[in-house]
Amino acid sequence: MSKESVQFDLLTALLVLVPLPFVAYFLHWPDVAVFATACLGIIPLAGLMGKATEHLSEHVGPGKGALLNAFFGNACEFILALSALNAGLIDVVKASITGSIMGNVLLVLGASMFAGGLRNATQTFNRTAASTSATLLALAAIGLLMPTVLHHAHSPSDPTGGRVSMVISIVLSTVYAASLIFSLRTHKSVYGMPVGEEGQLALGVHGWSKKKSVSILLASTVVVALIAQFLVGAVEQTGHALGMSDFFVGVILVAIVGNAAENSSAVLMALKNRMDLSINIALGSSIQLALLIAPLLVFIGYFMGKPMNLMFTEAEVVAVIVAVVGLKFVATDGESNWLEGLMLLAIYAILGAAFFYL
Repeated sequence: MSKESVQFDLLTALLVLVPLPFVAYFLHWPDVAVFATACLGIIPLAGLMGKATEHLSEHVGPGKGALLNAFFGNACEFILALSALNAGLIDVVKASITGSIMGNVLLVLGASMFAGGLRNATQTFNRTAASTSATLLALAAIGLLMPTVLHHAHSPSDPTGGRVSMVISIVLSTVYAASLIFSLRTHKSVYGMPVGEEGQLALGVHGWSKKKSVSILLASTVVVALIAQFLVGAVEQTGHALGMSDFFVGVILVAIVGNAAENSSAVLMALKNRMDLSINIALGSSIQLALLIAPLLVFIGYFMGKPMNLMFTEAEVVAVIVAVVGLKFVATDGESNWLEGLMLLAIYAILGAAFFYL
């Protein structure tokens, strides 16, 4: 039996966890149980979305395939953030955004480099693509920093921060659109992936039709949206019961659950010595979160009458900056090894410990 078949069989087996959050919610189990089962239910669905996206990538081309992996990998984060926004949990929304960015750069990419480095002593990737991604994330860090600085320079009740957040959101989303043109049109060769002997993308997945892949993606997204409502509704009580702040729950727990698709896809590609695709998945997801998802939530919050700004806490801004700096050190030479991956994981562990005691 192939490794892909074993992995898919495991994924199929884990789908038995999906009904648990519905049982927990409708039988009025404790909030901690609802939260835990919701997390367990979302993880295999996120993995299934990642698997369906890999199959769909066979049909759309290498550059668009990497973009699809990032987009549908972020679908869980977006749904969770949108549910929290609708519930008025603005701090949880912000924490999940910064936690997902930090998680993609440090946890997902670190795990990919570590796992791939254990199997291959040194792995190479395109320096231009990685450096461009690091620069885009640096821009995102600036976009998060300025409203926070303005917030502390003026009265917290000053509405200027909201207006600045709206302007910065427009700038960031415009840059994201430009980055798509760069990666998919003007410099698509930089992001190109190797093609297999039969002309298909060398993603390691074969067989699903485009219709089947799209159907599974849509069905998984709908179920994730339902489970997200259960998870968000139990966040506050779960944090209190476990002695964790809403901030830690959002920045670590919710972010890890939402990153399940990136964890599986990026690490799998690294194990197959396809670091270009692995990095594109992890960093492409972070870029989309910072430059598109965060601004989109600002726009949606405005029209929902639940305004959200980009004024994050000092700890969140520092975490994003630290992640970007750490990325810059490992992305400039075009090579990676297991020790670099371990160092990224160590930075994530340090930040996680700090957030727990914050």
